[in-house]
Amino acid sequence: MELILEDVSISFGGQVLLQPFSLIVKAGETVTLMGPSGSGKSSLLAFIAGDLPAPLRGHGRVSLGGRDLGLLLPEARRVGRLFQDDLLFPHMTVGENLLFGMVRGKREEREARMGEALRLADLAGFEARPPHTLSGGQRSRVALFRALLASPYAMLLDEPFARLDADLRNAMRSFVFGHLRERQIPSLLVTHDVADAPAGGRVLAIGLGGLVT
Repeated sequence: MELILEDVSISFGGQVLLQPFSLIVKAGETVTLMGPSGSGKSSLLAFIAGDLPAPLRGHGRVSLGGRDLGLLLPEARRVGRLFQDDLLFPHMTVGENLLFGMVRGKREEREARMGEALRLADLAGFEARPPHTLSGGQRSRVALFRALLASPYAMLLDEPFARLDADLRNAMRSFVFGHLRERQIPSLLVTHDVADAPAGGRVLAIGLGGLVT
């Protein structure tokens, strides 16, 4: 499944913030977008996800697996997201956070998937723990699997490693990119640190005005 951007641009009050560009992200590939603050990187991710706030406007066509995302509500787009903050629900346990992201189904099947996710995240037995009792890395892993358990067709990563210390950043990079490759999920990563980009992956620079490389 591919994520395809065709002549996509972002404008603000009639002024072009991000010049039109096109891009194909292949299944299992992570393309990194870098550039200064205000160049439209995060706004581009919001446009793809369907929640770009006014007065910003997105233009062009975004398709995922042949579906025109512009014709779908945000919740129907099957696009997962990770941010700097893990955004776990503090009033829910770890297990409840994971169950929240899943497609509805039989309870025993959902709980089996939740248990398997915790095992893969090296958090087996943590389902009853409240999020505030976890370390930063543990919370990040729960946030990743909550997104993956929603069975996304694509993933948008908005500086998800920015608030982690150096050792944890390296571990989480490998963890995240490995799972995205394994599941063949196309993804876009926004970051200010070139070290965040997966080894051998494409890195595109966005300047104030548009794609510059």
